[in-house]
Amino acid sequence: MSTSLLVPLHVAYIRALGDSKDDLSYHLSAHLRMNAVYWGLTALLVMGHGDALDRDEMIDFVMSCWNEEAGAFGAHPDHDAHLLSTLSAIQILLMQNALDRVDVDRIAKFILSLQQPSGVFAGDTFGEVDTRFSYCAINALSLLGKLDKLDVEKTVAYFRRCRNFDGGFGAVAGAESHAAQVFVCVAALAILDKLDEIDQPTLCWWLSERQLPVGGFNGRPEKLEDVCYSFFVLSALSILGKITWIDSSKLEAFILSAQDTESGGIADRPGDMPDVFHTHFGLAGLSLLGYPALVDIDPVYCMPASIIESLGLRKGWKSLQRRTL
Repeated sequence: MSTSLLVPLHVAYIRALGDSKDDLSYHLSAHLRMNAVYWGLTALLVMGHGDALDRDEMIDFVMSCWNEEAGAFGAHPDHDAHLLSTLSAIQILLMQNALDRVDVDRIAKFILSLQQPSGVFAGDTFGEVDTRFSYCAINALSLLGKLDKLDVEKTVAYFRRCRNFDGGFGAVAGAESHAAQVFVCVAALAILDKLDEIDQPTLCWWLSERQLPVGGFNGRPEKLEDVCYSFFVLSALSILGKITWIDSSKLEAFILSAQDTESGGIADRPGDMPDVFHTHFGLAGLSLLGYPALVDIDPVYCMPASIIESLGLRKGWKSLQRRTL
């Protein structure tokens, strides 16, 4: 167990992902490949090592996932287009300064075609709906400069239906509150300048209650702590200006305790196997906590804050002040 961030190990861990193409697990995770590239690149940028992966190779992979028929991106070459992978592709291309490689109008048309009569978005043409997909749509349209094409009132009306008595939000109307869904709903409403739709005192209380004695957060009552909620809970509190409502020192110690001190990477909790998902969200959480020498991350878009600021999209969030070594 380490009490400091093992940056060189984490950089090496991310660089090695994908080296084992003969492993069954590599192929079983093909449906997450685009997301994984986004997680890995963002984690590297937060650590100040964005050049650790080959830029041209990364852009070529992203473009190989373009679905010409749909006008959007799949998670892997020859996969169907989906909002999750389309947002990740847009984020990767923006972080690599290569968004000029895509047809922005076609992507916007694909995204807008997935909005349902209720206001929620489906993830793809097969029709599964989730507030995550609404966030992906709003985030992507904002990054593409096409948010003006969205029916905002219709979209917000569905978020309103998903708001629960405890202040939180669920995956669909009537579903229980969950920290990950709270993040996507709060961030989406922040992008739309509709934070007044949130019962902020009640929600911030509910979010603060997610911290357990071990220091980590759970996603809902009576569940175990998990590193990924370090970002999901913190991001919402940061957007709502209440990040000081939790014990930041205990949370930082919990994230650091989940590091793999041999191979690098961060796990969901101490002693488990690391993966790029938890590595990314663990580092994002540490950035919001002001951990020394990390790059600022924007809690709304989950991208380096400097990129979002350069696009003129920064909202009024607050993280903890960056500490010095």
